[in-house]
Amino acid sequence: MSASAPSNPGSPHPVHVLYVEHRDWLQRWLWRRLGCANQAADLSHDTFVRVLVSDTREEIREPRAFLTTLAQRVLASFWRRRSLEQAWLEALAHEPPDLVPSAEDHALVREAVERFDRMLDGLPRRSKQIFLMNRLEGHTHAAIAAQLGLSVATIERHVRQAYIHCMAADLSLDREDRVW
Repeated sequence: MSASAPSNPGSPHPVHVLYVEHRDWLQRWLWRRLGCANQAADLSHDTFVRVLVSDTREEIREPRAFLTTLAQRVLASFWRRRSLEQAWLEALAHEPPDLVPSAEDHALVREAVERFDRMLDGLPRRSKQIFLMNRLEGHTHAAIAAQLGLSVATIERHVRQAYIHCMAADLSLDREDRVW
């Protein structure tokens, strides 16, 4: 089964067929990992959105394996985003009440965190880890190199690659966010 346009004009779109045949299974698979039916439904939806935007032209021989791979990526993004949100809420809990941001500020920060998370999508795990250690946690290149057992030059290369990836992703997100 290919996820591109149907070969016969009267036949249903392959993504529709994939959705009808595997949606319930995927939601149950996600529910077992999340423990929440609503979140499972949301992430199932996000998984099928990824199928639609992937525009894969090759035949999907193992639909469940294909969906599992995509769902694992969606799930990883969900947990990463949740972790970032939790860290933000914990930081807020330690602030004096007069410094706690308004609901609007909180929404803006949440939007920024989600955008940052989307920018990091597709970055290799090691580069992402090093970039976050440097930019988010404030570790120096030398400290990261010592902690991970890598050379400073390797750390610099990973950080540079992450910056380039994030700049390209940011430009891509800007194009997606534009209303024509």
